[in-house]
Amino acid sequence: MNLWVDDVQPPPDGWAWARTSVGAIDALCFGMVRRLSLAHDLAGNDTARPIIRWMCENGMWPQEIRVHSANPVAATWLHKMIDRCKPGTC
Repeated sequence: MNLWVDDVQPPPDGWAWARTSVGAIDALCFGMVRRLSLAHDLAGNDTARPIIRWMCENGMWPQEIRVHSANPVAATWLHKMIDRCKPGTC
């Protein structure tokens, strides 16, 4: 499964859409997400940070993770956390 996490931009063809961090985590729980693409800023005060933290804590990582966030500072944070926590990146 390909999972697109963004509250505004619709996903490309062939991607499931999660508009909240809770929705993304719910999808990740099943272990079937192979590709993940993240925007950082989601609706209200929600962000993609809880998703990364959840993956770090639970050791469930998609094979491919992309960051498509328009927020450059937040995108850097996401990349650093992914690089720090994802198995095989150390």
